[in-house]
This record gives sequence, structure tokens and C-alpha cells, in this order.
Amino acid sequence: MIIYTLFFCLLTSFVLHAVIIGLYIKNKNQLYFYWFIATVALNMGLALALIVLSLTKPELIRQLNLKFFFWLLSGFVTILLLCIKVAIFRNIYKRSKDPRWYHFNHFGKKVFEKGIVKQVEFLGIFGSLPFFLIIGAFFVSRLITMMLYGHM
Repeated sequence: MIIYTLFFCLLTSFVLHAVIIGLYIKNKNQLYFYWFIATVALNMGLALALIVLSLTKPELIRQLNLKFFFWLLSGFVTILLLCIKVAIFRNIYKRSKDPRWYHFNHFGKKVFEKGIVKQVEFLGIFGSLPFFLIIGAFFVSRLITMMLYGHM
């Protein structure tokens, strides 16, 4: 179980690292640079712990259930992609309520401005959709199999 925990801590740290890189590039804040350095150290520490553990106790690697591990990994990625999609839709919804992004036509209907959906958001939603559907289907199918039959 320690291997699973270390792998998911490492994966979470990688995701956090990518988010911090994006925030640093966007804002150029010194605090994000310090967080970037901290996640680099954390990634290296977790990777070193995994290497040492696998070299000292190789039976833990042999006992690793890859079906279970990939199921957990697919669940993590599915939830991450779902959170990204929700965040994008939330931003678009907030913009749709802002009067700067719409006007009313002659019939009193609300007409949205052209830039209410940014190109990056559009590409993020539709570019990640196939991955979300495939990985999510894998996660849900394994979950249903585990609930019905008790195995993966």
C-alpha cells in the first residue's frame, strides 16, 4: 500500500507542479517561483523514496496490482479533467452574467459578445473531451465490475 501512496503523492505533486508553472508564467509572482522550487524538491524526494523502496524491498513491486493501480490512476485523471471542465464552465457562466459581455437587441433578447468564450477554453473543453470520455469509461466500467463481481 505504501507504493500506491507514494505513486499518487508523486502524481499529485506533478499536477501541482504543472499548475504552479502555469501560474508563475501567467503572473510572474515571486511566491509562485518559491512554490515551484518546493514542488521540484518534493518530486525529487518522492521519486528518491520510491527508488530506495523498490531497491530495498523488490517484493513490494512484484506485489503491485497493476489493474488496481491503473483503475485508481484513471479515477484520479477523470476527476482532474472533470474539475478542469467545471472551472472553465464556471468562468464562462460568470462572464455571461457580467454586463460587459452582453447587450440587448431590439426585441429585448440578450446577445452575447464575441469573446465571451476564449479560444483556450474552447480548445480545453473539446480537446480534453475524448480523453475524459475514454478514461472515465474505463474507470466507471471497472468500478461497476468491482461492485457487481468483487474483482477487477
